[in-house]
Amino acid sequence: MTDETQLLAMPAADYMNEAQLAFFQHRLERERETLAAALEETRAIIVDSRGDGDDADLAANEETLSLLLRQADRETRLLRKIEAALKRIESGDYGFCDETGQPIGLKRLLLRPTATLCLEAKERQEQREHHYAKRRSA
Repeated sequence: MTDETQLLAMPAADYMNEAQLAFFQHRLERERETLAAALEETRAIIVDSRGDGDDADLAANEETLSLLLRQADRETRLLRKIEAALKRIESGDYGFCDETGQPIGLKRLLLRPTATLCLEAKERQEQREHHYAKRRSA
């Protein structure tokens, strides 16, 4: 199995070759397994949480439950992104920007294997989001 150092040493012309795709597929599958187990554990804790005790206990339980629900929501969204990335590997679209069609880049994918935008497109997206958020708060 190829490691990160070998991956980064490959020539740019070999971008998203068989070894690179296998590396990211394996990494995403491992992350999916880990995340699915964590999500199952979070869901079990949510189901098992009981509202027993005085008002202070109930308030603390409510806060804990709220945090767990947010965690489960984040884990669920990430799991969907991982599944989508694995489908892009199967279809041959993995590693290429949804907006520009240009390579996302190995370094970016190593940091965020679910990335769908190259750095430039992501920066434009964040600038648009910041602009719209600024307009809404004005």
